[in-house]
Amino acid sequence: MKLFHSHASPFVRKVMVVAHELGLAGHIALLPSAVHPVKRDRSVLVQHPLAQVPTLIDAEGNSLADSRVICEYLDALAGGGMFPKDGAARWRALNEQSTADGLLDAALLIRYELTARAESERSAAWIEGQTAKIESALAWFEERAAGFGERVDIGTVALACALGYLDLRFSDIAWRDDAPDLAAWFATISERPSMQATRPPAG
Repeated sequence: MKLFHSHASPFVRKVMVVAHELGLAGHIALLPSAVHPVKRDRSVLVQHPLAQVPTLIDAEGNSLADSRVICEYLDALAGGGMFPKDGAARWRALNEQSTADGLLDAALLIRYELTARAESERSAAWIEGQTAKIESALAWFEERAAGFGERVDIGTVALACALGYLDLRFSDIAWRDDAPDLAAWFATISERPSMQATRPPAG
């Protein structure tokens, strides 16, 4: 398998954490990409019309895009383990993944606003609105963090990658100050080999 990636992408990191947890990381070759919100990377575009990372090319040459699709594909390939099969546990994990991904979407939209637009084109109201989504998502997770325990599934992995991205790109958001339970949980899960192996370089 091959994966178009960016070292700083939290969605790529989510895929690779899942791959490590499932024992599949060694079967994935990482392909460089230059994906940008305005300029499309044609090497990725020829594989998938969205030209985004992560994009996975499977052993048969089929292309899959979107971290949620890729993670579920890897889980099926490995015989399961990261996606609870049914009942309340499944909906809890999927809802956590969706909320963590939404937090990331808001963070990335701020990042693009600050890096892909000229300063004169930036919208303070837009940034404020996306920041509010991040803050409400963090508060939602803080209410639940004490119950995470040692659970490692697609919900907690997505959250860990989202928090890691905040630390990487938004160090000015002192999220730990208002989320002590979440901070304690994140410190623990960050020590897992899968998280250590996928930690993006600073800068």
